[in-house]
Amino acid sequence: MGKSDHDTILVLDFGAQYSQLIARRVREQHVYSKIVPYTISAQEIRKIAPKGIIFSGGPMSVSSEGSPRPDEKIFSLGIPILGICYGLQVMSIMNGGEVKRPQKREYGFADLHVKKASPLLKDIDENVRVWMSHGDSVHALPDSFECIASTDNCEYTVIANDQSRWYGVQFHPEVVHSQGGTQLLRNFVIDICKATGDWSMESFIESQLASIRETVKDRHVLCGLSGGVDSSVVAALIHKAIKDQLTCVFVNNGLLRKGEADLVRTVFADNFKINLQYADAEDQFIDALKGLSDPEEKRKVVGKVFIDVFEQEARKAGDITFLAQGTLYPDVIESISPSGGPSVTIKSHHNVGGLPEDLAFTLLEPLRELFKDEVRELGKELGLPDEIVYRHPFPGPGLAVRCIGEITKERLETLREIDAIFIEEIRKAGLYNDIWQALATLLPVKSVGVQGDERTYEEVCTLRAVTSEDAMTADWFQFPPQVLQRASSRIVNEVVHVNRVLYDITSKPPGTIEWE
Repeated sequence: MGKSDHDTILVLDFGAQYSQLIARRVREQHVYSKIVPYTISAQEIRKIAPKGIIFSGGPMSVSSEGSPRPDEKIFSLGIPILGICYGLQVMSIMNGGEVKRPQKREYGFADLHVKKASPLLKDIDENVRVWMSHGDSVHALPDSFECIASTDNCEYTVIANDQSRWYGVQFHPEVVHSQGGTQLLRNFVIDICKATGDWSMESFIESQLASIRETVKDRHVLCGLSGGVDSSVVAALIHKAIKDQLTCVFVNNGLLRKGEADLVRTVFADNFKINLQYADAEDQFIDALKGLSDPEEKRKVVGKVFIDVFEQEARKAGDITFLAQGTLYPDVIESISPSGGPSVTIKSHHNVGGLPEDLAFTLLEPLRELFKDEVRELGKELGLPDEIVYRHPFPGPGLAVRCIGEITKERLETLREIDAIFIEEIRKAGLYNDIWQALATLLPVKSVGVQGDERTYEEVCTLRAVTSEDAMTADWFQFPPQVLQRASSRIVNEVVHVNRVLYDITSKPPGTIEWE
């Protein structure tokens, strides 16, 4: 679904950690949003013809030499602008205002006092708590602006130029901590920008089906199906568009969870009637991993063997033009750094940068405009079961990076059983959807135990469950003790070779979610 089909709000990214969140909050108003680097020219913006522009926050001080500035011609386009935090400051400086570093900086909650009615603050209480995170603040108002709300430490917290439809807020309306934040963004997007809220999953499906058919025509598409949310939704969407012109390849690498291969075959081959090529490559992967314990080496080996197997399967599939991938919008954003901008490339994502250079296919990426929560919504619309749509993230190298130390078939089987019991107990307790990710790892450690009347010397496993919004940071999940007690009891009783269960209470940072 492109910009020509729906009203668009552009989010100019000045390197903020919250840019994606701003874009998601706009989409919650059923309006399409797109993140672009702050270096975008006014001419390019004119071509896109957005209904409004939001300047994001950013990590730099607006007073620092070389701090980012948008194209000054943006202010001549006649398009409404909302500046958030750094975005407010840069808009102020470029329109005759002054920004200084006050004696008191503001991090955390502050009480906002509304001083004057404004379309931006419609239906927001006169006194609300908002989330601040800034050192600099506006010291003198820019030309033709007035102050419409303040906090105790920041006089110009919300400023407005109603005539030009330019607004600035020093707090972060996009975070859940800011009371009235969603209403403020809605006021800007719907009332001030006059955007039509017609971006919906139904309209996305409709336009994507048309786009896929138009792109593919009578040719054929190959899709690597892992059983994860993204590849499953891609497969279901493309199959709805072109039916038998799609072939899916499912590689069983022997590093999957218990019952995973059967689930994928049942859902896609039996229920959706998709052409599914099943490659049982367990022995190839296990042989290649033999003797390896370094996590990076494991990842590289799994990636290399996967490409070898996938290429073999692709040749069997016949004349294929397109390769479908579950690339999402955050993958695209994270893999592109704005030219000369403050953002660094966070990672070269496997769905964007890791393919062989001599790839003989054209990429088909129908989800590249969507965030993860939108992909799940799309999966539900397409009729995928909850077990796939709401499943926790699972690493590409699978259990290879959860089986710490050397990998053997026996250790993998042990880990599969531990994982299955842990997930089953979480589901029984009704907690699965409260957790971002739950996992078990098998440690390269043995411990003394007593099972029955015998002394044992067996393996140690650790359980981990975290809550998170975006996997950038995570907190350990605080289970009711009886859930962990049941899981531990079952594991040591039902899984041969395990006599000790630990629970990992490390947050991210300093830890990572996965152990390897």
